[in-house]
Amino acid sequence: MDNAAMHINGGVWIVAALAFATMITRFLPFLLFPAGREIPRYVEYLGKTLPYATIGLLVVYCLKDVQVAGTFHGLPEMIAVSVIVGLHWWKGNSLLSIGAGTVVYMALVQRVFV
Repeated sequence: MDNAAMHINGGVWIVAALAFATMITRFLPFLLFPAGREIPRYVEYLGKTLPYATIGLLVVYCLKDVQVAGTFHGLPEMIAVSVIVGLHWWKGNSLLSIGAGTVVYMALVQRVFV
């Protein structure tokens, strides 16, 4: 088998593995918790707390490299976070809040705080 065929063969196996993993993660909850059966309390607890933990983790990850002692003292980040929080408080739409905050942040760091 030549090198190109081996490369394509490897790509096919990778796509197959990804498709299988995606199918497992989509179907497994329905297999573990069928309709009509009570969901365990720890799963309900995780369903309520994990979204907030994930958002907290993302906030920490996004703001970990902000240099408050730097030139702009983290001002673009503070403005963008304020836009996100304000819009989410006002409209309650996560997609709008995060999208607008991202646009504001990118405009600030590329045009204003150069």
